[in-house]
Parts: sequence; C-alpha cells; structure tokens
Amino acid sequence: MAILWVLIAMGLFAAALGPFVLRRRGGLRLVSPSAPDAADPSDYGFVRQEDLDIRMPGPDQDLTDVLDMVQRTQDWRAAAQLLAGTEMEGELRWQRVQAFAGAGALELQQRPGGVSESPGGQWLRVWRTESPKDAGGAAVHAEFLVQQAWRTSTAGTDEFRIILEEAREACAQAALLSPGDPVPYIIELSIARGLAYPQAEFEQLWLKILDRAPSHMGAHLAALHYWCEKWHGSRAEAYSFAEAAAARAPGGSLLSAMPLFAVYEHLPEVNLVRGFHQSEVVTKAVQGAQFAVHSARPDDPMTAHVCHLLLFFLVQGERWGEAMDQLIHVDGHVGALPWTLAADPAADYAIFRALAVAGYEANGGSPATLPQ
Repeated sequence: MAILWVLIAMGLFAAALGPFVLRRRGGLRLVSPSAPDAADPSDYGFVRQEDLDIRMPGPDQDLTDVLDMVQRTQDWRAAAQLLAGTEMEGELRWQRVQAFAGAGALELQQRPGGVSESPGGQWLRVWRTESPKDAGGAAVHAEFLVQQAWRTSTAGTDEFRIILEEAREACAQAALLSPGDPVPYIIELSIARGLAYPQAEFEQLWLKILDRAPSHMGAHLAALHYWCEKWHGSRAEAYSFAEAAAARAPGGSLLSAMPLFAVYEHLPEVNLVRGFHQSEVVTKAVQGAQFAVHSARPDDPMTAHVCHLLLFFLVQGERWGEAMDQLIHVDGHVGALPWTLAADPAADYAIFRALAVAGYEANGGSPATLPQ
C-alpha cells in the first residue's frame, strides 16, 4: 500500500513541478532537459542498432540456430525437436514458445500474403496440420493467436474477442496434449486479461499454474498484467500481488524483482517528476531487482528480462555506471519490456543505451574503465 500512496501523491504533484519524465506506451519515454549528449556506443563493442535481435530478451544459441533454420527453410521439425527436448516446468520452454510464436507473427506482419506469395509464418500452419498431436506445436499456435490478437486488434472489439476465444480453445488442446506442462495455462493468463475473466475464474487458472510451477517468473509477470487491468482491481491489488511474490521467493529466484515490474506497469497512469526515479519507491524496487539478479543462477533465462527493466530505470535515475553493467549482460537482444511495447523496439533501446554511455562518459567513464 505504501507504494500505491506514494505513486498517487507524485501523480498529483507532477503537473505543478518542473522538468519531468513521461513514460507512455508506444512512444519515446525519456524527456530530460539535462540529459547528456549521446556518445558512441560502438566504442564499447555494442551491437549496431540494425543488428539487434528483437525476438528474444537474451542469448539462447540453440533457439537462435533453430529459428534461423526454420525461417530459412520453412521446415517446422527442428522447432518441434527443440521444444520436445526442453524441460517442461522451466522458464526456458515458455520463452522458446513465445519466440517461435513471435517469429511467426512477425513474418505474417511483414508478408501478409496475396495473389503471388504465401503469407509469412506458413511453417507454423504446416506444423499444426502435419503434427496435430505435437504438444509444442499446439502451445506455439496458442501463443501465436494471443500475440495476433494483441498486435492486430483493438481490445474489446469483436475481432479481438474472436481471436482470443480461438486462442483459449488452442490452450485447452495444448494442455490436453501435455498435462503437466504449465505453459498452456501461462499463455491463457493473457487471454484472461483480454477477455476479462472474473476473479474466481482467474484464481482457478492461477492455481493450476502454481500446482505445476509455483516459482515461474514468466507466469507471475503474466498474472501481474491481469491485476493491472482497471476492470479487475485497483493498483493496490497489483502491488500486493507483486510484493507477496517477492516475499515468498525461494533463494535464487528472480521473483524478488516483481515490485519493479509493478512500478513499471503503473507508470503510464501518471506524469512523473524527475525526482520520482530517485524516490524511495523506485530505489527499493530497483534494489530488490538488483538483489534478484545477483542471487539468481547464472543460466536463469529470466535474468535478461530483469536486466532490461533495470536498464530503463537506472538510466532515468541517472545511475550511469549501474546502467552500463546491465548493458554488458543484455546488449544484442531487445525482446523484453520495456522495448517490446514500442513501435520500433531496437530504436527505443538504442536511445537508452546511448544515454547510458553518454552519462557514463560525462562522469569520467570510458571503455577502458568498464568492467567486463
């Protein structure tokens, strides 16, 4: 509740106070008259903007190789093999399902098809046709439909509801094909958000996930989005959910970073004074996320998600050296919040990266002084 009241108070004062930071979905979020001039990130060996990978949050070489093969050959079998060999309960399977679905959706967006060419993502449709009982293909298809609904339709429209109802059926099919797999139920969390499940129905869904993967970070993030929707509850409920997840996080879990995601989810609702990013609210949430990253196991695939959001807050808090630490870990991949909400994720990320580099150099840093 303390976070809630501080956010409300700062929102009320924002209009009366000077230089501010404004964050809103789908557009440039940094407005800071005192921001340093951008330096050259290439001096630090960072990936060029046009080469940034928007499909995933961090490196997964097996996934990258298979995605490249599938998109080059339009043959789905390598994708099916990779998912079949990926641990069912872990974060990695969920991320890979998201990546395959996202790749198919992006292909379709770039090549919607026509008289002279087939639509993009054809390999996914062939996958479902040729192997209808493949659990991985069923999960990817369900996630593909969810992404299509949120990408191409307006929430609340008939088209949006129709696509999500189809996705709901696809989730049910995927769950039947792989009874112990939490991924179909995690995918359904986005459907619950879009179709405005009643709270009792949502809680039944959430219990199914907790039975299968109680510490699943991706599931908690998807559930947080549900709680953040205005028609389901106040901001207090969202923060309570995030803080409870952090409080019961087992050792080495990234769930300690949940309050930072809760703060981020409510930034669009208020215009914020510059001092907000140095406030106790954000400072504590950032500290929790940094602790989570520090204590997580080195190969936790969700670490990149937390590092990307830390980069966003650290740059706006003018904590340049700490922001550079995050860049070292995630540069090259931008398939994570907050960048994925922008029309051009790579461009949005590149702006924050340039500001981090410039601020670092303005305070005496250089490529030679950056720890590797």
